[in-house]
Amino acid sequence: MKMEIRPARRSKAKLRLGMSAPSGAGKTYSALLLAHGLGGRVGIIDTEHRSADLYADLLPGGFDVLELPPPFSPDNYVAAIHAFELAGASTIIVDSLSHAWIGEGGALDMQGKIADKTGNSWSAWRTVTPKHNALVEAMLQSPCHIIATMRSKTEYVQESEGGKSKVKKIGLAPIMRDGIEYEFTVMMEIDQSHTANASKDRTRIFKDQFFTITPDTGKKLLAWLDEGDGPPQELSETRLNDALLSISEAADIDALKAAYESAARTASEEQKKALNRATNARKNELMGEQA
Repeated sequence: MKMEIRPARRSKAKLRLGMSAPSGAGKTYSALLLAHGLGGRVGIIDTEHRSADLYADLLPGGFDVLELPPPFSPDNYVAAIHAFELAGASTIIVDSLSHAWIGEGGALDMQGKIADKTGNSWSAWRTVTPKHNALVEAMLQSPCHIIATMRSKTEYVQESEGGKSKVKKIGLAPIMRDGIEYEFTVMMEIDQSHTANASKDRTRIFKDQFFTITPDTGKKLLAWLDEGDGPPQELSETRLNDALLSISEAADIDALKAAYESAARTASEEQKKALNRATNARKNELMGEQA
C-alpha cells in the first residue's frame, strides 16, 4: 500500500447531525426548523405514527413525508433514504433512528429471533451487525444532509427551586447502539424545556452554548459546511452497487434518469463510467420494449 502524506484541508461537506431528546422535548419540531435553515427540499422518514404531519404548516415551502411502518429493519431504513435521494431531497430527517435499534423488526428484535432459533446469542450479531453498519454507511455516504433524531432514556430527578422541591424529567443517553454519536459531525441533546446543547461539535459553532433550535441554527451550520474546497467524490461500494441495481431495474426513462442523477452527484469519474454504461444499457432495453 502506498502511503501518502499531504497537508490537511477543509472540504465542503454535507451535514451529519444526531439529535436526542426525551418524549415531548420537540425532536421532530426542532429537526424541521433546522432543516428549513439548510434550504432546499426537505424529506422526513416518519416512524412516529404520523407525528410529522402535525407540523405540515410549519415550513413555508412544506416538506415531504415517507411513512415507514414496521418492521423497522435497517434494510428498510436504507431503502427509505435512497428513495428520498432519488426524489431529489436536499435534507433527509430520519425520525426516529431509535426504531432501527429497539423497534419491531429492528436490530435487537432481529438478534433475539435469530438467537432463539440457533441458541447462540453471540453469533446472531454476525448477521445483524452488517445490516446496522449498512444503515450507518447509507447515512454517511448520502448526497443529502442527514438529521437523525433519537429517543433518549429518561430519568426523573428532584430539584430544589425557591425552597420547594420540584421533579424534573431529563434525557440521558440516546436509545441506539452504543457509540452511534461517533458517526455524526454534531450531536445535539434537547431537554424538556426545548433547550439544546451540543455534546459533540466538530464545527465548534455551539461550544459551551445552550440555545433553542431555529432556522438560523441550520443557516449557521450551512455556512460552515460550505467552507473549503469541493469534497472528494466517491460512492461506497455498497452505494454504487445499490445505484447500479436501481438503474438496471428502472421502470421507465424518468426513473432511469433519477437513479443515474442521484448516484452521479457523489460518484468518482471511474464510477460515473460504470453508471453511464449501466444507464445506456437499460435505456436501450426500455426503448426496445417501447418499439
